[in-house]
Amino acid sequence: MALTPSTMQSLGSVAPEFELLDVESNEMVGLDEYGDAKGYLVMFICNHCPYVKHVADEISRLGREYMDKGIAVFAISSNDADSYPEDSPEKMKQEAEQRGYVFPYLHDADQLVAKAYTAACTPDFFLYDAGKKLVYRGQLDDTRPTRIQSGVYEQDNAANGHDLRQALDQLLNDQVVTVEQKPSMGCNIKWKTGNEPQYSG
Repeated sequence: MALTPSTMQSLGSVAPEFELLDVESNEMVGLDEYGDAKGYLVMFICNHCPYVKHVADEISRLGREYMDKGIAVFAISSNDADSYPEDSPEKMKQEAEQRGYVFPYLHDADQLVAKAYTAACTPDFFLYDAGKKLVYRGQLDDTRPTRIQSGVYEQDNAANGHDLRQALDQLLNDQVVTVEQKPSMGCNIKWKTGNEPQYSG
């Protein structure tokens, strides 16, 4: 597992449109699924990454809270499901049910959406205002799982969502997002062979 940071796309960038399969409803879902939102949160996650497992319960809570406040929330898995069967649509559906995700969990089978967002790692967070302009990108908070040995991690410092929650609250209060923006860190997106973007290094 290669520890990979966010690309930190330029603030003010416009959210790329998408239409992806929601693994729970088995329907195609786009960025405008919820009509006129107060903001848009796009999260690149997966099932098997220890860094996503560390934040999964917190993003489930955060999704419930902020969707009720008018934020459109989407989770996307762009991992190569052929090479990583834990991230298959079937397993994604199980994960969404187990975690209680109320937001769509979308499968980016051709990885084009991840490339459009310059997503690099799991988890990776992109927050846009009502006009779909990027106001925050990077980490959920400062917490990370503790690596014990190769493939073994201890989830000993629970995620609290501090940074992203502050950005969301400032956005909802019509304030400039002033929270310090730090890159997220996690597993690299598992690109299909030959499909690696230039920014992946």
